[in-house]
Amino acid sequence: MIARIVAPVVLAASSLFSSYDVLPLQLKAPFNDLFDRARTDDSYAVTGTLSYDARGQRVTVDGVRITLRGNTSRRDSECAFPKLKVQFPDGNRPDAFGGLASIKIGTHCGEAPDDGVTVKFGRLPNEHSPVREVFVYRLLEALGVPSLKARQAAMTYVYTDGKPGQTPPQDRPLVRQAMIVEDTEAAIKRFGGERGIDEKAFSNARAQFTAADTARLTLAEALIGNFDWCLRMTPGDTYRCDARHPLWNVAVAVAASGAARPIMNDFDVAGIVTGHHPWFNDVFNAAFAPSKSAAETEVLAQVQRTRTLFGRAELDAARAEFVRRKTDAYRVLDEASLDAVGRTIARQYLDAFYRAIESDDAFYRPVVTATDARLYATGNRDVVCSAAGPIPPGTPVSEPLQTRGTLMQVLILDALWHWAPPAKCPAVHAGPVWIETSAVSRNYPNSAIKN
Repeated sequence: MIARIVAPVVLAASSLFSSYDVLPLQLKAPFNDLFDRARTDDSYAVTGTLSYDARGQRVTVDGVRITLRGNTSRRDSECAFPKLKVQFPDGNRPDAFGGLASIKIGTHCGEAPDDGVTVKFGRLPNEHSPVREVFVYRLLEALGVPSLKARQAAMTYVYTDGKPGQTPPQDRPLVRQAMIVEDTEAAIKRFGGERGIDEKAFSNARAQFTAADTARLTLAEALIGNFDWCLRMTPGDTYRCDARHPLWNVAVAVAASGAARPIMNDFDVAGIVTGHHPWFNDVFNAAFAPSKSAAETEVLAQVQRTRTLFGRAELDAARAEFVRRKTDAYRVLDEASLDAVGRTIARQYLDAFYRAIESDDAFYRPVVTATDARLYATGNRDVVCSAAGPIPPGTPVSEPLQTRGTLMQVLILDALWHWAPPAKCPAVHAGPVWIETSAVSRNYPNSAIKN
C-alpha cells in the first residue's frame, strides 16, 4: 500500500503557463499525411516547423516532431483535426516554452456548430471547445483542485501538403483557437511526484489516496459535468467504468515517500464544455432537478454519489473547501474569454453545483437507505425493473409527489448508474415510480456513524 500524503509539495509550473494571455503560434507540417497515417499507427510522426514571436522577434524552430495524441479523438468520426503533440529537437528547447521537451495541443477538432456534438462520444468539434476547456483548467486551479495547466493559443496551421478544394481549405493557412496543455510528467513533478502510476499498477483510491483528495476530485468532476473519467474507489467498485478502468483521465503523482495524489485532466467531453451529453436520456430524467435542466441533473447525480463513498466529516470538509473558494470560481468565469453560449453553460453548471452543496438541506436530500427497496409502477405494488435487483442504497429520490398507504410516488435519480445501459428501466428514466416511504431517509451516510 502506498503511504498517504500529509503535506503535498507543489512546485512552480513552466513559464509557458505563467500567463493567461492568448499565445499566437504557427505550425507548418504535412498534416494530410499525418492524419491519414497516424490514426491507425500510434508511432507515426511527421516533421514540421513551429514559429512564434518573442520580444518582438520572430522565432522559428525547425525539425519539430509532430504526432497525434488522445484516445477517442483520433477517430475520423470524432475529430477531422485531432489533438497534437509537438516534440522539440534535442538541444533546442525554446525559452518561451519554459525549456519543455514537448507541448500538447488541444485543437478545434472540427467545424461543427455549437449544437453539433459527435454522436458517439458527445465531443464539441469547433474552436469554442478548447477555449472552454482552458476555462475549466483555470477554474480548477482557482478551486485548489490538482490538475494540469493549460493556456489558450491562436494557432495558424500551414499545410505543406495542402489539397486545394478541400473543406476546410488547405491551400491556405487555417487559423483556429486551440489549447496548450501541460505535459503529464511535468505536472507529476510539479505536485511533488517522482513518478506516476498507470492503471495496471493502480489498486484503488481508498488504499492509495487520502479521502480528502478523492472527495475533492469527485466533487470537482461533478461541478464540470464530466463523466469521461474512471477511478476505482474500492476493490469491488463497479460504478460505470471503474471495474475495467481503475484510472482514466486521472494521473497520479507518487512522491519519494510513496505518498500519492490524483491529478485531473482531459475535459473535452465534459458537460461544461459541450453543453450536453447525447446519452443523457438513457441514464437520467431531467425532471428530477428543480430547474428541469440536464446540467443540474448531471451535477446532482455526481454530487449525490459522494454520499456513498465518504463519511459525513469528509463530505462536510470537502464541501466547505469549495464554498470557501466560491467567489474565486465566479471571478474566473467573469474574466474568461468564453463565447456567449459557453459562458451561459458554465454559469449553469457553477450555479447548480453550489446549490447542491452549500446547505445541508440541499446536500443531504432524501435517498434510499433500505437494502431491499423495490420499484413499483403503481400504488398497488406492481413491481417494475425487477431484473436489476433492489434499489441501491444512496439512490436519490424527490420529495413525494403523492402518497398511498405506506407507499409514496417519487422521481428517481440514477446517481449510481444502476439502470444505465445495457440495463434498461423506462420507469426510472421517463417518469415517477412508487416506493416504500420507510425505505427513504435524509440521514445518509448515518450521522451516528463516525468516519
